[in-house]
Amino acid sequence: QVQLVESGGGLVQAGGSLRLSCAASGRTFSSMSMGWFRQAPGKERESVARIGWTGDTIYYADFVKGRFTISRDNTQSTVYLQMNSLKPDDTAVYYCAAARGGLLESLVRLTTDPNCWGRGTQVTVSA
Repeated sequence: QVQLVESGGGLVQAGGSLRLSCAASGRTFSSMSMGWFRQAPGKERESVARIGWTGDTIYYADFVKGRFTISRDNTQSTVYLQMNSLKPDDTAVYYCAAARGGLLESLVRLTTDPNCWGRGTQVTVSA
């Protein structure tokens, strides 16, 4: 059973940057696609970025393109989300998730039924 632990959240001013990390336990990290999601108060959880287990296939939500970068280090069993040019609308709890399966299958599964979720880390962007 993979466990995911997010870190790196906090309070930052608009225009600032944060780097989120998601550390995974277990030995299957390198064969799992990973994703970052967020949920703002009163809103549904939404996908932010996804990365395949090879690291070569990446998807971003339109609202973060050019500002956020997802990456992974399979030797450290960690996935990162570098967030630049933060806006107050980026305020949310950020979660990471993992999914098994073939490359494209696992990337789709992240948005429907991930194998596991982290507990989240709060990101607050002040105006």
